Amino acid sequence: MSKNFASHADLEEKAVSFDRLSDNAYAYTAEGDPNTGIVIGDDAVMVIDTQATPVMAQDVIRRIREVTDKPIRHVVLSHYHAVRVLGASGYAPEQIIASEDTRDLIVERGEADMASEIGRFPRLFRAVESVPGLTWPTITFRGHMTMWLGSLEVQLLQLGRGHSKGDTVVWLPQQKILFSGDLVEYGATPYCGDAYFTHWPATLDAIAALKPEKLVPGRGAALTTPEQVEEGLRGTRAFTSELFELVKEGVAAGKDLRAIYKDTYAALKPKFGHWVIFDHCMPFNVTRAYDEATQYPDPRIWTAERDLEMWRQLEG
Repeated sequence: MSKNFASHADLEEKAVSFDRLSDNAYAYTAEGDPNTGIVIGDDAVMVIDTQATPVMAQDVIRRIREVTDKPIRHVVLSHYHAVRVLGASGYAPEQIIASEDTRDLIVERGEADMASEIGRFPRLFRAVESVPGLTWPTITFRGHMTMWLGSLEVQLLQLGRGHSKGDTVVWLPQQKILFSGDLVEYGATPYCGDAYFTHWPATLDAIAALKPEKLVPGRGAALTTPEQVEEGLRGTRAFTSELFELVKEGVAAGKDLRAIYKDTYAALKPKFGHWVIFDHCMPFNVTRAYDEATQYPDPRIWTAERDLEMWRQLEG
């Protein structure tokens, strides 16, 4: 293979930031690595996305303990990807909450996804032996769920498909703070291997309609002004929409997947190539876009074997 597979060349540890967004909300970010959100209620803490292993979760817990001694009772899964959810046991939560669609995806492809992602991200699965197995939600919902952490209202919302079919955002309406999961990225390439390109723009519209004043993306720095939030939404929309349009044009012209990949990569590299994990994501993204533009409205399951086969086809 002419390029290092996925993130195998990404071995440098990233600097962690723990940013206070309000008295109740914090963002754990690390230069484009997967983010974790923290919500502190009157008597308990909620963690949104967990890091990839229980050992990695300990650094999140350490930083939470710098600002509160309240128990961590709730973990929310914004979607099912292993790099987001396999650290959940490290928090020993009373509840693990996800959309029913996310649970369905764990049933259908959780084992395959775990093997696939561990193979892609060696650095992000530090102490992978500490993972006890798949993370299963104990509470599921469809569409909308409201929780009260004492006097703090927390809304779990399915605003539409985009990054996956199970995407959930966490919304603090009293403070206009949103945790978007991977529906929004900032300075980081959206991963689209399990995406619904046709639906994603409308889902971003639904996020914008909430008028969040602060937003924690799936990757990248916390967005702390309405202007930064708009920039994050605009960048995510531009990347996903432009990629899908280029792929559809290639399909209409009768080109094969490899040719479409080369053309799409060349077209997007000047504008987005400086974003984190661009080279990692592009083969998966174009493959999924090609599938959606041809014969697969729903994403096919990625396995460790399929990952390597696809990479050889497009990058070999």
